[in-house]
Amino acid sequence: MKKFRVEWSQQASKDLLNIIDYISQDSVNAAVRILKKLKLKCETLNQSPERGRIIPELKEYGIFNYHEIVVNPWRVFYRISDNKVYILAVIDSRRNIEDILIERFLE
Repeated sequence: MKKFRVEWSQQASKDLLNIIDYISQDSVNAAVRILKKLKLKCETLNQSPERGRIIPELKEYGIFNYHEIVVNPWRVFYRISDNKVYILAVIDSRRNIEDILIERFLE
């Protein structure tokens, strides 16, 4: 079985840090648990990353090269290239994804 290398983008790392920061204000233990859960789930993408679905909001526009996995309530966006999986964003699924993407493109 082909192994992929999982790499985190600067933006995805920032997303993760913001999530953990926010949760740790209420509970450091919960923040640590969430961090481990998210990191572990993303690491599993090193085997068969194609199992994640194509991001529906992008699929509507004919963009099919970005995938996601859900670690409730977060959506982890990634792209597969050669033998690498690039984690691009970790976004709360309760937020409007289109607004977030537009906001990021304008930064």
